[in-house]
Amino acid sequence: MSWIMVDVEADGPVPGKYSMISFGAVVVRPGLHDTFYGQCRPISDEWVPEALAVSGHTRETTLEFRHPNIVLRQFVNWVAEMSRGRPMLISDNNGFDAMFMTWYLHQYIGSSPFGHSSTNLGSLYKGLQKTMFANFKHLRKTKHTHHPVDDAIGNAEALLELKVNYGLDIKLV
Repeated sequence: MSWIMVDVEADGPVPGKYSMISFGAVVVRPGLHDTFYGQCRPISDEWVPEALAVSGHTRETTLEFRHPNIVLRQFVNWVAEMSRGRPMLISDNNGFDAMFMTWYLHQYIGSSPFGHSSTNLGSLYKGLQKTMFANFKHLRKTKHTHHPVDDAIGNAEALLELKVNYGLDIKLV
C-alpha cells in the first residue's frame, strides 16, 4: 500500500458551492521526493475572500488556472505511476482535505484512485497518545506555509516521525 499525503487549499468551506484552488501531494516514504502540485480554476461564482487569502492567490489569478478535469486527470495518472499497491489518502484534516479531493475526483474523473477510504493524521496521533487533546503539529519539520506541497510534506514528516519514534506499524513502499 502506498500512502499519499494530501493537502488542499480552497476558497470556501465545502466543495461544489466553493472551489478547490490548489492541492499538493507527496508519497510517504523516506526522502519525500515524489510530489504533485495542482492548481484548479474555480468552479463556482461563490467564494469567501478570507478563505482564498489563505492560499496567497487572488480571485483574478485563480481564474487563469486550468480546468479541474485536466489537473485531476494528471493527478490520477501521477498516483498510478507513484503507487505500489493500493494508494491510501492521508491528510491532516480529512473533514476538509479528503472531502474536497473525493468530491472533485468523483465530479471530474468519475471515481477516486483511493476508493472510499482515507486516514486522518490528527486522529492517528491522538490514538497513539491515548488522548483526544494531543496535537501532532510539533512533529513537522517543514514550515506550514499554506502552500499545499509544503504542508503535505510537513504532515508526511510527522507521519514518518510516528513510525520511527512512536512505534507506528506502517509499511512504506
